[in-house]
Amino acid sequence: MELQKKLPEIFEEFAEGRRNAFIKAKELKDKDVPLIGVFCTYFPQEIALAMGAATVSLCATSDETIADAEQDLPRNLCPLIKSSYGFAKTDKCPFFFFSDLIVGETTCDGKKKMYEYLSDFKPVHVMELPNSQSESGLQLWRHEIIKLKSNLEEMFDVEISEDDIRKAIRIKNNERKALKKFYELGKKEPVAILGQDIFKVINGTTFSFDKEQIPKQMDELIEKIKSEYEMERKYESRPRILITGCPIGGAAEKVIKAIEDNGAYVVAFENCSVAKAVDELVDEENADVYDALSDKYLSIGCSCMSPNPNRIKLLNKMIDDYKIDAVIDIILTACHTYSVETLSIKRFVNNEKNIPYMSVETDFSINDIGQLNTRMAAFIEML
Repeated sequence: MELQKKLPEIFEEFAEGRRNAFIKAKELKDKDVPLIGVFCTYFPQEIALAMGAATVSLCATSDETIADAEQDLPRNLCPLIKSSYGFAKTDKCPFFFFSDLIVGETTCDGKKKMYEYLSDFKPVHVMELPNSQSESGLQLWRHEIIKLKSNLEEMFDVEISEDDIRKAIRIKNNERKALKKFYELGKKEPVAILGQDIFKVINGTTFSFDKEQIPKQMDELIEKIKSEYEMERKYESRPRILITGCPIGGAAEKVIKAIEDNGAYVVAFENCSVAKAVDELVDEENADVYDALSDKYLSIGCSCMSPNPNRIKLLNKMIDDYKIDAVIDIILTACHTYSVETLSIKRFVNNEKNIPYMSVETDFSINDIGQLNTRMAAFIEML
């Protein structure tokens, strides 16, 4: 990253990260580097990193292929699932095309069944994710991580040592710390960076194959943002919004834009591509690497967990740390677990944190942009 570039230009480079990664994925394949396609934050990337593989988030960010997916899947299904399947079926996702293996997790019923159909196109390994963060759940998840390791060793004819895993844990922890340091710029008051730009950067890094470079990139970007912030406060005081809810991929841009176009700033993201993924580190002091990995990953507060206290715990901390004025909960159409959980989140935000809450159901299309703007304007006006 060249520091002489202006910030908007840098943010757009991160926004283009996905497109640029298509070329990098082809280069990796030409070098016989294994490529593993993943869908979820629960995937323990350290295991793949330890064997020298690259991982990439698979395409599920637009409604471009949903019509194709609906030839095989029900229409009243989560758009993320339909988009994921559609991109795979139509070969419109270069990452899926170049992937040697797809790894999924049993986070929800729709994804579980979708993985069965994905196996028509690519080898698929499904990790059995427990639905609770109990001791028995931890043991099951530990077993599933070891099972993944064994499958990778057999499929790619490699040996994954515990020392390799420890090295990968350090690399991923450094990445998590760097990303957290970046998105914590949202704590500044007045804001130092728009929510749209926070999302561009965080989302862009998910398509970076060189995990060891991310801390350096983040340090340089943070330095530039802080330097400009000290010289000039560009943004006026406005209500501070936290976004929570579903994986937001294709729905994120239009929701964030609707919020920031109508008089507020998005300063924090609790979603699984941001805080959920990086807030907690893997314990590098734990002598048992599989215990350390299972502890970290199973602690993620996804609505597929029942009960799900860790989501409340993280929200509680972030609402205080970021001086949040209101919470907006993004629900993808037909996502049952996040939809049902809106009640408990609303009760927590309204009754315990004493701030406004609104849930927004949406999908990957642009059809509801006008409605989103109307709702956001009315909600923000109340603040």
